[in-house]
Amino acid sequence: MKLLFLFGDSAVGKMTVGQELSKMTGLRLFHNHVTIEPVLEVFGCFDTHVIDRLRDVIFEEFAKSDHYGMVFTFVWAFDEPEDWEKLERVKSIFRPYDTEFYYVELVASQEVRLIRNTTENRLDKKPSKRNLEFSEKLLLESDEKHRHVSHPGEIPFKNYFKIDNTYLTANETALMIKHHFGFEEA
Repeated sequence: MKLLFLFGDSAVGKMTVGQELSKMTGLRLFHNHVTIEPVLEVFGCFDTHVIDRLRDVIFEEFAKSDHYGMVFTFVWAFDEPEDWEKLERVKSIFRPYDTEFYYVELVASQEVRLIRNTTENRLDKKPSKRNLEFSEKLLLESDEKHRHVSHPGEIPFKNYFKIDNTYLTANETALMIKHHFGFEEA
């Protein structure tokens, strides 16, 4: 099995690139809002504990499946040790199943991400982003509070690929990932 961690800043295009990559390969997409949105709906707030528990159930069951692999998207705060620990926890779920791990970091300018924050696809799949004023505020606050772009050499894992997708379409970015790692056709 293959597990591709697709990470980057808010609105960098993780979900959209993941959608395209999923169409091209046998990789299934699990974007972070698949668990965030129902928790917001049911609990009325962002509850990290519940979100993580839901994700773990999905990871555990998927790891045991006969699927080719998964793309998991998330925002990684490199300055937060907890985010590094969460990544290792997910890997520990998949490790017993001889999983190959891949890491793709997307980066784009804040100006482009603010535009992408308003796209139809994003607003369709992520209801919590539909309040554009609030969503933009969260994006800007997150940029000020955390570092979501890795330093050179900071990602110590093999199968790591960093892409500046500021001027790339989701399809172009997905093709780069597919070819870089030699993923199968869908």
